[in-house]
Amino acid sequence: MKIKKVLQYAKFLLEEFVCEGDIVIDATVGNGHDTLFLANLVGDKGKVYGFDVQEPAIKKTTERLNENNVLNRVTLLQKSHEFIDNYLKDEHKAKIKATIFNLGYLPGSDKTVTTNSESTIKAINAAINNTVSGGIVILVIYPGHAEGMIESEDIKNYLSDFSQDVGHILQYGFINQQNNPPYILAIEKK
Repeated sequence: MKIKKVLQYAKFLLEEFVCEGDIVIDATVGNGHDTLFLANLVGDKGKVYGFDVQEPAIKKTTERLNENNVLNRVTLLQKSHEFIDNYLKDEHKAKIKATIFNLGYLPGSDKTVTTNSESTIKAINAAINNTVSGGIVILVIYPGHAEGMIESEDIKNYLSDFSQDVGHILQYGFINQQNNPPYILAIEKK
């Protein structure tokens, strides 16, 4: 086995946890790559909720899902991920199998529009509270830009005090790459 790059490892974790028929969240749809990946994992009987504050992200993701005939499996919301609780159907609350966050800014767009610690920590809490026992919350964190570094530090500080009774937290990343490389924090809920 070769060591997986960060995004490869995030997808590997999703494949390990998500089954056909599951309910999942893409907390930051971006260009729709993770949303499409999740839609394929959950199949026709599953459901994906996708959040992003930027209209271009929702538009690009809609196009990508349409091209792959899986839009019917996804509910896209042009809302901040901090409002997860407000938009999950009642029958899906506390039944989420996996949530993925790809933090930072939308690739190929305005780099001043980024995720931030305050909304992300609220979203992490909502995701964990709605995750089933044995489910996972995956955070792909990009500390290579100013806001990303702040968000990275705040999230690590927040999760370092996280109760072991609620879940285990894994950190995965490369420590000898330049420019503060991305890394993963993955929370497996007990």
